[in-house]
Amino acid sequence: MDAQPILRIDNLSVRFRTRNGTVDALKGVSFSVAKGEVLGVVGESGSGKSVTAFTVTGLLDQAGEACAGTINFDGMELTKANEAELRELRGREFSMIFQNPRAALNPIRPVGKQIEDVLIQHAQATRQDAKAKAISMLEKVKIVEPYLRYWSYPFELSGGMCQRVMIAIALACEPRLLIADEPTTGLDVTTQKATMDLIRDLTREQHLSVVLITHDLGMAAAYCDRIVVMQKGEVVETAAVRDLFTAPKHPYTKKLIAASPGPSSKLDDLTAVLDDNTSHQPSMTRTINSGADTGHLLEVVDLVKEFPRRDVEMTGWAWPVKKREAQVFRAVDGISFVLKRGESLGLVGESGCGKSTTSSILTRLMDPTSGDVIFDGANVTSYSAQQFARLPQRMKIQMVFQDPSDSLNPRFTAQDSIAEPLKRLLKMKGSKQIDIKVEELAEKVGLEKALLSRFPHQLSGGQKARVGIARAIAADPLLLILDEPTSALDVSVQAVVLQLLDRLRCELGMSYIFVSHDLNVVRLLCERVIVMNRGRIVEDGLADEVLSNPKDDYTRQLVSAIPHFEPGKL
Repeated sequence: MDAQPILRIDNLSVRFRTRNGTVDALKGVSFSVAKGEVLGVVGESGSGKSVTAFTVTGLLDQAGEACAGTINFDGMELTKANEAELRELRGREFSMIFQNPRAALNPIRPVGKQIEDVLIQHAQATRQDAKAKAISMLEKVKIVEPYLRYWSYPFELSGGMCQRVMIAIALACEPRLLIADEPTTGLDVTTQKATMDLIRDLTREQHLSVVLITHDLGMAAAYCDRIVVMQKGEVVETAAVRDLFTAPKHPYTKKLIAASPGPSSKLDDLTAVLDDNTSHQPSMTRTINSGADTGHLLEVVDLVKEFPRRDVEMTGWAWPVKKREAQVFRAVDGISFVLKRGESLGLVGESGCGKSTTSSILTRLMDPTSGDVIFDGANVTSYSAQQFARLPQRMKIQMVFQDPSDSLNPRFTAQDSIAEPLKRLLKMKGSKQIDIKVEELAEKVGLEKALLSRFPHQLSGGQKARVGIARAIAADPLLLILDEPTSALDVSVQAVVLQLLDRLRCELGMSYIFVSHDLNVVRLLCERVIVMNRGRIVEDGLADEVLSNPKDDYTRQLVSAIPHFEPGKL
């Protein structure tokens, strides 16, 4: 690495104007990035990681301002650059991978065209060869059938695939500095490894510098040269990877490391760093399920789900130019499994393997093409999704969604969101009765009563996750399906939520289907695990056995791709 850094931040302070006065988001932040270096920036939500990135790229919100300090990019003072100069630099000299791909992508333009736009804007391609280069970028980020996906819109892709498209856009012009803000959030472990391997290879080949913002300490340990730890807008520790993990100096760094799940971690070993305004933590004493009824709660038999496939000859039109035989894509291909009462079952696999489609069918939000789902002795697939919504069984199957921000009504307070299933499913009518029940549910999930009057944007990620869990258990379900409930959470908040979910399952006797990319989390929370690949089950069994001694080659590939840190091997 060169001695002269490509990026130097000195004593940077940023404040935001709010209705209640000014808020100091950054307080004297200083660090540098050498040419060819991968620098990790870690810390909890609200620590100032993303604000730092937005300030560097000139994308800071209008309410924010850099009130002190300097940012120097390869000899150019960015804090004094105008918008025209920054627009010329963004994408060509430095680029950013955003945390929320669906918000960053144009919803009414095919993803391939969006990659073309960046290439053409910065003169990296002509209109004649832009399409071929865009498809090549989709191949680089491991998107299956890139020629077909070129014409796909963001709403037609999974969250993980949208994130891959964002990475392709960011890397298309081969910038010298890449700022990656949680670049692999929502990606499965193999795609995560392939993506980070790609970034690492580009760093070596093109002398590319990378600022990797992440809450995954395992990834930071595997791919970074140095790590900056941030807390409440300040840098509390900076060190080389080996030094940070073998001999952390700051108490906050030690807590983050203790809260990170590893291949040999136990759920009770995780140290929780509580959210602000969430000082109340319910007792973690477990109530073991008696197991009086250990019969099957759920039985899935030969489940199949097919979707119409876009014709590659349509050139982007949503209707066929001429009649031809209809093509279908089989997202779920004849899977069968059972779930016992009180059991926790993990459903793992890469993006596009059929996990989310399966969970949508099991929650009766989607109709299968064929097959049966027997729930509590009744075949629930004999009813359409619309019919099932009006049946009493509806309240017995609930779901905790992947993104608590998107799944909560922004106009509902936490109280309103938790009360909604009480009114619609349990038909409660007395406001006093509903308020008492909501407070009981908040107590169960460790949410302070004072937070019930807040709207989603006034809550932290961990607090919103608790609201989503409280809403899901409000109707006393027998089956709770959790779709990546901790994927967007900091490791410390994740530890709290995992311990909460485990306690609730034991106390309430619910069964879980836990859909996740994070195999370490699945190992902690689930008794059995099912591994899916391209719509089929390739392996299943006890979680510890499958993840410690996998028999299928695909499962071995998943396990080997898990990022984790072991101080003795750094």
